[in-house]
This record gives sequence, structure tokens and C-alpha cells, in this order.
Amino acid sequence: MIMVVRRGGKRRKARGILSKRIRTKGKLSITRYLQEFEPGSKVVLKIEPSYQSGDYHRRFHGRHGTIVGKRGRHYIVEFSDFGKKKRVILHPVHLKKA
Repeated sequence: MIMVVRRGGKRRKARGILSKRIRTKGKLSITRYLQEFEPGSKVVLKIEPSYQSGDYHRRFHGRHGTIVGKRGRHYIVEFSDFGKKKRVILHPVHLKKA
């Protein structure tokens, strides 16, 4: 029996989410890259398509979370996903203050 293999990764079928609007295309803002968050602050997960490092799966796009800690330049964000607590490690360009 041959097993079915799923094709693609976490950026598959994400053309709408992972594309920038025409007025926001270009270089990434340095203030967004260097923004700081304190533990306990509320954030929104908003993916930055031009910076692929430290991003998350597209199903978490638009979720609200809380900063739990810091790991290097990245932040640990905890949020609820259908009643389960999840933690992801994200770069600050993918975070927005809530």
C-alpha cells in the first residue's frame, strides 16, 4: 500500500496573508524591527511577509496574545487556540501592540 504524502509547508496556500499591500511594499521600518515589549504586555500576531525568520504558522494570524518572556532577540508569546494554551517564539516584526 502506498501512503499519501502531503505536499508543502507552513507557507503553502497563504498568498493573501503573506502578500503586502501596494502602499506598504519596500524596505521594512527600522522602528518595527527594533521595537521592545515588556513581559505581560498584550500583542497581536501580525505576520510581516518581507521577513521570514521567526514567523509563525498562518493559522495563528490575527490572534491576541501575551508576552511571557524573551529568548535572544525573539519573544515568547502565549495565546489560546480553541481552549488550549500555546506558546510560540516570534521576532518583534511579527508583533503589534494591542
